[in-house]
Amino acid sequence: MNAMRCNAVSVNELSPRCNGYVDLRSYAVVGDGRTVALISHDGSVDWYPIPDLDSAPTFARLLDAEHGGCIELCPDERFEVEREYLSGTNILQTTYTTPSGRVQVTDSLNVGSTGRLPWNELARAVQGLEGTVPMRWRVAPGTMLNTVSPWVDVTAGKPVLRTNQVSVGVCGEHVGESTIEEQQMSGSFRTTPGSQHLLAVVATHGEPLRLPAPREIRKNLDMTRDTWRRWGDLLDYDGPYGEEVQRSALVLKLLSHSPSGSVAAAATTSLPENMAGTKNYDYRFAWIRDATYSLQSLLQLGEQEDVHAQVSWLLRLVRAQVPHLYVLNRLDGEVPEARMEEYDVPGWRGIGPVVAGNEAADQLQLGVYGDVFDVAHRYVAGGNVLDTATARMLADLADAICDVWRRPDSGMWELPEHRHYTSSKMGCWHGLDCAVRLAEDGHISGCVDRWRAEQQRIRTWIDTKCWNPERGAYVWYPGTDELDASVLLHAMTGFDRGPKMESTIAALRQELGRGPLMYRYSGMEAEEGAFVACSFWTVAALTAVGQREQAVELMDRMVELSNDLGLFTEMIDPEDYSFLGNFPQALSHLAVLNAALALRDQDAES
Repeated sequence: MNAMRCNAVSVNELSPRCNGYVDLRSYAVVGDGRTVALISHDGSVDWYPIPDLDSAPTFARLLDAEHGGCIELCPDERFEVEREYLSGTNILQTTYTTPSGRVQVTDSLNVGSTGRLPWNELARAVQGLEGTVPMRWRVAPGTMLNTVSPWVDVTAGKPVLRTNQVSVGVCGEHVGESTIEEQQMSGSFRTTPGSQHLLAVVATHGEPLRLPAPREIRKNLDMTRDTWRRWGDLLDYDGPYGEEVQRSALVLKLLSHSPSGSVAAAATTSLPENMAGTKNYDYRFAWIRDATYSLQSLLQLGEQEDVHAQVSWLLRLVRAQVPHLYVLNRLDGEVPEARMEEYDVPGWRGIGPVVAGNEAADQLQLGVYGDVFDVAHRYVAGGNVLDTATARMLADLADAICDVWRRPDSGMWELPEHRHYTSSKMGCWHGLDCAVRLAEDGHISGCVDRWRAEQQRIRTWIDTKCWNPERGAYVWYPGTDELDASVLLHAMTGFDRGPKMESTIAALRQELGRGPLMYRYSGMEAEEGAFVACSFWTVAALTAVGQREQAVELMDRMVELSNDLGLFTEMIDPEDYSFLGNFPQALSHLAVLNAALALRDQDAES
């Protein structure tokens, strides 16, 4: 697997700053297993929560161009950009070409010799390639969404940038004299062929600040590169779309919260799902749904350590919550309040609101029951065994499905209308199907005859109430002729891979499809962009029903819609292919993985 493709473009043509903001396609992401930083084409770190991904963002120019804060590093003259990730890593390498020469910047959120560092360390290593290039830099913490005011505190002769409980230090090597102002530090320098420079931003939260020597930071950067590559070597994939599989797996690793084993749904909050605003949400939580999809993919890729950590996190969570499962949790496993807090900042390109929290926290979503069982079944299928407490919990959960499936819920899309959503019932069917197989293989024990009988009742209910012969499709819920793309997931679970599912796929593509893209459900064209994951679910579903040629054609068109680094946001505007929604989006990259794995598995069977 080679490095992702990179495109040589003028940064001013690709993503000019408009009132301080850039296109969402402009962003790369780096991370350390605890938090992430978003870096634009023009070398500005515009999003960087400290110390954790779900912390208040110390640098948040992404949502507040004037007061959000940023870390700038770029040539001090007109430039063009080429960038790529170092092969097998989440380390970004950007090459700037200017009228004066060429310079390369390597960005990494570092780890240490034993894994995650006890502080946050963003390393920005600069190497002169050709000519003499003037460079400028600036470190300016923001107001944490207009809740605090940063200041520069000179302690023992050393300047420290402080924002609430966060302390930020700047460690430089050959980056010129620092200019210290009330709320920021800045400087400038020149590169020459072969010259080496380092700008590092280190930070702590509520504890003393360590200021490492430049040689230690460079050593950590080397260790970070090796750590990413060792992890990538653990993946076992020999199939089509290898570059996309590798990048998507690395994105999921970036969104993993190593202290707990959870996976964030996205790295950001409040990026709009449409240009009119109103649909802005906080995705810095661990959805059970996303966690299970992540585990499904990693299990198929042969990864072991993260799989065990994530399985353990998920099952501990479920054991504490059975029979009512919370659809999303904080990254540390705590259940959040079902509310959103709004902040007095403009939002990306002035499109608000900017929020923290998520009102879907305590919704009933029946599909998560099937997701939990799917993970347990896949885990033991890999030769593993369940502990006694988990086996008992799963038996209780199967009993709960037998009752709860009859209730209306909010569906996969977290809707306020409680209905009998078709895909929710299919998820319950899948949960009981897995429970029966776990029991037959001796992993759990319980009322297996009841589970089988109730599973058949669910299928009969779906066949009689959710299949619409006039539409030739499984509809969104009984009594409607509207469609829902989440039904596609159940070609993959095996609920239906026959003519009815084929017909449903065709109906979905006709009504909800816009070129290679697809909306989530009927009526969404007026409210939001097309949902990236839906297109990749279509690839997997087409593969499941034996339409490989159409699946490959769609896959080829979709992978070209990523940004130049192979990254996807949540949604894409079918009109101009601009990115919408939070970024990078776990569900989008999980869908890429599942689509590629479906194609690989079909190749292996044929």
